Amino acid sequence: MPPKAKFSRDEIIEAAFGLVRAEGPTALTSRALGQALGSSARPIFTVFRNMEEVAQAVTDAAKSLYRKYIKKGLSTSPAFKGAGTQYILFAVSEPKLFQLLFMTEHRQIPNLAGVLPLIDDSYEQILSSIQTDYHLEEGPARRLYQHLWIYTHGIAALCATNMCRFTEEEISGMMTEVCRSLLTTMKAGNDHD
Repeated sequence: MPPKAKFSRDEIIEAAFGLVRAEGPTALTSRALGQALGSSARPIFTVFRNMEEVAQAVTDAAKSLYRKYIKKGLSTSPAFKGAGTQYILFAVSEPKLFQLLFMTEHRQIPNLAGVLPLIDDSYEQILSSIQTDYHLEEGPARRLYQHLWIYTHGIAALCATNMCRFTEEEISGMMTEVCRSLLTTMKAGNDHD
């Protein structure tokens, strides 16, 4: 009969999530997690097979929190701008979780068309909001999303790494300016979809 777990799965995930949230993904070790629980590392492995499983649970919890930000953004008007703003605010409010989700090296490098669906579970909702808000077909909407994600990700990465800070007004203004420029180019027939 396996030993009785000293901590529940949720208690371990909560402690691991708190550790990564405060110190970043590299801080998640069995020793550090045991210390966060006020124990040795041994009780972790009565619930989880290995630390990779713990790390995946933390990633899932971070994605869940991120989806709340995006849901809030998509409930504003225009929804696409709201989603982009919330992406940046997630980086500002949760820099270590942002780094975990969006600044971790991948084993295989996807092309630009494949990266957004790979890293963002809200991809389809965001793409749909672009088509609705800006009356674009799927191809141009995807291109607008890609261009603005690159721009938005740059702002978010600057914030998440404390390289630069922006006010919400500055973020809103920058995003509006770039989006309008791209839409003007696309509507003038200069998009190369």
